Amino acid sequence: MRRFRCENPACTAVTFAEQVSGLTTRHSRHTPLLREVLTQIGLALAGRAGARLASAVGLTIGKDTLLRLVRCLPEPEIGKVEILGVDDFAFRKGRHYGTVLIDMATHRPLHLYDGREGEDLAVWLRDHPEVKVICRDCSSGYGEGARGGAPQAEQVADRYHLWANLGQAVEKTVNAHRSRLAEPSPGSGSSPDHVEVEPDVVQPVKDLKIVIRLREQHAAAHELFQQGMSKAAIGRKLGLHQSTVRKLVSARSADDVVAKSLQRAHVVDPYVGYLHQRWNEGVRNAAQRYREIKQLGYPGGELAVQRHLRRYRTGRGHAPDPGPKPPSVREVTSWMMTHPERLRDEDADKLHRLRERDPELDRLTLHIRKFAAMMTGRHGDRLEEWITDVERDSLAPLAGFARNLRRDFDAVRNGLSLPHSSGAVEGNINRLKMLKRQMFGRAGLDLLRKRVLLTR
Repeated sequence: MRRFRCENPACTAVTFAEQVSGLTTRHSRHTPLLREVLTQIGLALAGRAGARLASAVGLTIGKDTLLRLVRCLPEPEIGKVEILGVDDFAFRKGRHYGTVLIDMATHRPLHLYDGREGEDLAVWLRDHPEVKVICRDCSSGYGEGARGGAPQAEQVADRYHLWANLGQAVEKTVNAHRSRLAEPSPGSGSSPDHVEVEPDVVQPVKDLKIVIRLREQHAAAHELFQQGMSKAAIGRKLGLHQSTVRKLVSARSADDVVAKSLQRAHVVDPYVGYLHQRWNEGVRNAAQRYREIKQLGYPGGELAVQRHLRRYRTGRGHAPDPGPKPPSVREVTSWMMTHPERLRDEDADKLHRLRERDPELDRLTLHIRKFAAMMTGRHGDRLEEWITDVERDSLAPLAGFARNLRRDFDAVRNGLSLPHSSGAVEGNINRLKMLKRQMFGRAGLDLLRKRVLLTR
């Protein structure tokens, strides 16, 4: 390029250079093409990682310059949006949240702002009266904002969140019945020809300390509650957290509280049958038993085996025949929430026997399958009937879930009837979390907004 000098002493420029169109720009250290490359690196990797990649390909640039290039980019035009997706994301879980808006036709992020108040959503919607459908979760704030900013739009509740909330209610219901999950032992039948044989045991196995403590706390909490004390006062008197007091008072018997502790998995549990068999054969050495189960795949240490065998050393050397371990609450919940045709034969058989033993869990399974058929078949017209049936039943957690559906009935019915879904919103939230963690603690909302809206 040629460089020129001005001979006019009054000229402030003094010198200037000619520019090559498309190659150079005034007061710039990069060509337009290189600037575009560096900007794309900054969008993809942000500061430090972007600077390392640029250095690896022979481009020397600092992390702050990369971020500055990203911040200088203009935001894309929004255009007309007919189907809008709304969801929140966490800057800091439980403390600080933001909101992202998605064009459901193109799956493109449109707007990102701090907070999740309904009024902020209503302000944005008033500037876009063309919105006809709003896909959202069951948050009351977004519902009020959608009604205030776009009363002409249909609101659609996300089916994923509906199913997830149902799963939480099912787990709470199964948890209340966890003491009934264990199958009866083979010798517990009531046949007249059955003759029970007492096991050859001198001392019964003592209750664990946690079991004794839970029984004492349950008795004390119920006694104080019957005296008219509030749950907060009971917690202060017994030195327990309010959620613990609520669990104790809500339990019908101490066994309901104890059962959850007894169901905790232990590293020795899969090898208990083998240890019992070898004990009854007369092999009592814990170190030898440890070496044997180690060859079978036991991942724990010898101390756990010693503790397990210690309970039988006070008797005559006879270990009781271990009964089948009851399924966990989450396992039973998973069986109920899985389509019957996709269940393994073994799990389907266990669920069938459990439903035969407990009528309440049988009704719970029927309610779940009716809701699943309603959701997958888009039969939103059956929602009122389903809610009424659940409310008449005695399953308290499921009834609470049904009552919450009434508060947002129209959106839930649309979610179970219309083909719209919030799947694209959840995908963008997942990508947003990845971008946020790349810059964790080193950037603000303005930079995150640029990367979310411009990175494709």
